[in-house]
Amino acid sequence: MAQAKKGSVVPFYAVAAIWVGYAALFDLYAPLHFVTAAVISGAAFLLLRAVCGGESAAPVKEEAKPKAEEKKGTGNPELDKMIADGDKAVSEMRRLNDAIKDPKISAQIDRLEAVSLRIFDAVKEDPKKLPQIRRFMDYYLPTTLKLLNAYDRMGSAGVSGENIGGTMKRVEEMMDTIVTAFEKQLDGLYGADALDLSADMTVLETMMAREGLAGEQMKAETTKNDDGTDIRLEL
Repeated sequence: MAQAKKGSVVPFYAVAAIWVGYAALFDLYAPLHFVTAAVISGAAFLLLRAVCGGESAAPVKEEAKPKAEEKKGTGNPELDKMIADGDKAVSEMRRLNDAIKDPKISAQIDRLEAVSLRIFDAVKEDPKKLPQIRRFMDYYLPTTLKLLNAYDRMGSAGVSGENIGGTMKRVEEMMDTIVTAFEKQLDGLYGADALDLSADMTVLETMMAREGLAGEQMKAETTKNDDGTDIRLEL
C-alpha cells in the first residue's frame, strides 16, 4: 500500500511568526522594513523546509489491479476435469515432440495429438460421451505419455546398452498400435451416431421405394401430347 507524502506546516508557521514579530518591532509600511521582512521570512521558509522535509500522510489505498479473466468452467465438474487433463496431455505431447528427434516417432506423436484433440472436441460437444473415454483418460493416455517420456530420457542418456536399446525399440514397435488404439477410441465415440443415421437411412430408403422414388422407379407418369404422342418425364 503506497503512502502519500505531504509537506510540513512548520515553515509556514515560522513565516507567519516572523512577519508578526517584525511588525511588532518595525514599521512594515516602510519599504526597507517590508523588503527586509520578506527576505528574512523567505530564507527561514527555505531553511525550515529543507530541515523538516515531508511527513508521511495516511496510507493511500492503491486501486486494485484487474485480475486476469479466469477461465470459466462448463458447470460440469467431470467435463471440466477432462478439459484440464486434456490440455495438460496435449502440452506434454508437444514438449515431447520437440524433444524427440526421431522423425517417425515425431510423426506418430503428431497423429496422437490430432486424434486426441478430436476426441476432446467430440466429448465437449456431447458430454454424454464422457463415460466412453474414462479408461482412455485414466490409463491409455497417461501410460502413453509415460512411455514417451521414458523413450525421451533414454534417448538423451548418451549411452547405448541392452536395457536402453531394448526398451526404446519396444516403444517404437508399440507406437503404431497406440496410434491405432487412439483412432479406434475416436471412431467408437461415433458408434451411436452411426447407428442412428443407419436407421434413418433405412427408413428413408423404404419410404422412397414405397413412393416409387427409388432407383429405376423414379419415373413420372406418362402424359399425352397434343398430337397424341406419349411424353415420359424421368427424374
